[in-house]
Amino acid sequence: MSDRRAFRWATTSVRLLVGTLVAVAFVVAVVTAVAAPWPTIAHEPLKEEATPAPSASVVSCTGGLLMLGRQAGSASQLAVAAPQGTTAGSVDGSSRPAESELSVSGVPESSPMVFTVPPERGERADVAASGSAVVSAEDLRGFAASACHPALMESWLVGGASTTGAADLVLLANPGVVPATVQLTVYGTGGAQVPPGGDAVVVAAGTQTVIPLAGLAPGQESPVVRVTSMGAPIQASLQTSLTRTLLPVGVDQITAIAAPEQTVTIPGVAVTVAPGAEGASDAATVVRMLSPDADAAATVTVTLVGGTDPVVEPSVVPLTAGLPSEIQLGGLPVGQYVVQVEAESPLVAAVWQSAGSGEAADFAWYSAAPTLGGPTLFATPAGPEGVLTILNSGPRAATVTVTSVDGDRPQSVTIAPGEAGALKLASQSIFRLDPGEGAGALRAGLSFAGDGALAAFPVWPSDGAAAPIVVYP
Repeated sequence: MSDRRAFRWATTSVRLLVGTLVAVAFVVAVVTAVAAPWPTIAHEPLKEEATPAPSASVVSCTGGLLMLGRQAGSASQLAVAAPQGTTAGSVDGSSRPAESELSVSGVPESSPMVFTVPPERGERADVAASGSAVVSAEDLRGFAASACHPALMESWLVGGASTTGAADLVLLANPGVVPATVQLTVYGTGGAQVPPGGDAVVVAAGTQTVIPLAGLAPGQESPVVRVTSMGAPIQASLQTSLTRTLLPVGVDQITAIAAPEQTVTIPGVAVTVAPGAEGASDAATVVRMLSPDADAAATVTVTLVGGTDPVVEPSVVPLTAGLPSEIQLGGLPVGQYVVQVEAESPLVAAVWQSAGSGEAADFAWYSAAPTLGGPTLFATPAGPEGVLTILNSGPRAATVTVTSVDGDRPQSVTIAPGEAGALKLASQSIFRLDPGEGAGALRAGLSFAGDGALAAFPVWPSDGAAAPIVVYP
């Protein structure tokens, strides 16, 4: 090989070697750069925390008892069977609630009440109200009581029926200043359905709309109705009544449930007639349940107020998504009870209980009670003496104080974890429930029982002040 060719070969080899080393170094550098943390430039966005101006507190009432078909030749015409008397008030130092009335199309004599309290000293003021009505007629008999509460964008009505003998009515009240468009989803034997009469129902501002349940879900023994609203929140309720062999055996106004929960608590179920005694109902205490979105196994537990052990063996009920289910609890002894329904998926539930027979018959639907996170204002309506049942779901004992706004002596009860306590309260009064320092989750319900009278409703938490919001300029 000549010196020139040898020199060329050596030069080429060196170039290849250098190129290979450069390529390897580049790959190593890229891999290292990917693996190593890259420098970042973070800029915290400007933000400010602002508290909205408090608005007025508004609660809407169900109104008087209505009846279909009282006018000859007009089976669909509504009439007022009994007006509703209301009790309303606010805490000391707050303004007296302003009163207004809702109009009901086709029923000019019906005027459900709305109570409003403006903010006080830059803070939202509490308002509480409730109503009751009693009727004794050939086509309707019984006592009904209900709480006046804020309107909701979504609510659930658990109770009633659309079979023979039932004359149930869905009531949709809009206490706001803009119209609401409401959709009614009925859960029955065919699952969830939106009937033609329940789609895009317009409820004008300042009015109440009444829809017969039989027109939404005919022939349903255990329906559940979901109420969703757009444009404005709605105060939904259900009036239910029953006639057997031409004899009216009760009437009730069912309070809506705000949302499904995994643990449903129904405090204060009042059993007033012993099993087998004269006047005892043929039907036992009934629990209606619905898991709207998923199959679930629900456990139903019944405890006596003041105790922790179940009074009957807990029942496990398989639930199919979208299909309501009912179980009978058997004859319970006279007393105040707490019914809890637990499942792995959220569900809604309510308890039906009757009292008396013949002309002294009445029944009540007990709705689930929401959690009370702090001091709460509530009202007892005219009628029988009220019994307030409070369940302590927290881990520590709670000393609950209930004070009348009128200045009567406060009542207190200490409730151990997992137990319930009860207090008797005067009718037509405003009370403040204070859970005490460090109290856990409390739930409460009011029940009313007398001769030919049975009713109940849960205690709703008071509206809190508007929470701060974060504004990003």
